[in-house]
Amino acid sequence: MFPSLFGKQDAEKAEPPKTSLLDRLKQGIQKTRAGLVDRIEDTISGRKEINAELLEELEYALISADIGVRTSTEILERIRQRVDRRLVNDAAELKNLIREQLLEILQAVERAPVQPESGPRVVMVVGVNGVGKTTTIGKLAHLLRERNKSVLLCASDTFRAAAIEQLEVWGKRTGVEVVRQGSGADPSAVLFDGLQSAKARGLDHVIIDTAGRLHTKSNLMAELEKMQRTAARVIPEAPHEVLLVMDATTGQNGLEQARRFTESAGVSGIVLTKLDGTAKGGVVVAIARELNLPIRYIGVGEQAADLLPFDASRFIETLFA
Repeated sequence: MFPSLFGKQDAEKAEPPKTSLLDRLKQGIQKTRAGLVDRIEDTISGRKEINAELLEELEYALISADIGVRTSTEILERIRQRVDRRLVNDAAELKNLIREQLLEILQAVERAPVQPESGPRVVMVVGVNGVGKTTTIGKLAHLLRERNKSVLLCASDTFRAAAIEQLEVWGKRTGVEVVRQGSGADPSAVLFDGLQSAKARGLDHVIIDTAGRLHTKSNLMAELEKMQRTAARVIPEAPHEVLLVMDATTGQNGLEQARRFTESAGVSGIVLTKLDGTAKGGVVVAIARELNLPIRYIGVGEQAADLLPFDASRFIETLFA
């Protein structure tokens, strides 16, 4: 998009080599694998008999990976029942049983995203400050552009001037236009302008940035509802998706916030960022089980291509490979 300021050799050095989606996923969940799967393997290594002590150690391994007390207890209770009925005899089988249980939980909440019959697909992105919301929007724009989709970004986080500037940087990086007004403008007015423009031009996607907010701030939560009503007036049934961005490193601490956002903002899917920076990636399972929401994307790095569509089978297969 921009003329290179480097010679060919320097440009090659400046651009990191492209890696496959599977390779990025493997790298992104290395810490989670070490914190969960390696610990499971260490626990059952060399043990043949399945006893209460072994099952307690496995439950602790799940809880330590931030799968959550409730979910971990349920998984181990199911395994205990199978052991009691003598359906499982060898400790080596326990790893596969845990794997099956985790996959079942993730697949139980999978549902296809809403696709409009006509007009742009409208995605609203919400979350508290500091979780990587604006960066996630830029990465999502990159992902859609890679699929040859037309995208418009809507800078409705008007409370923080830096958020508008950050979104414009991503717009230039991905070749995507950003609709904006001045700092302090009415977020719904910015959204209205963006949707009208996208609709008139026949664009494929509109992604709306919103101000970071705590679930306890009723006025800000009410503002989200106003934005959603505005979107529906311009494009029926919009927004088609409300993505809640969560920071994986906060683990279980982020679940209560997520519950409140789900109640107030009609969240339909989760984006889990910074998964590469934590050994407690088991929170993916806890979110699915506790919130009954699908994980739509996971962030596994700083580069534009490091936002990956979430696939439960691929995630579990790669984790336990």
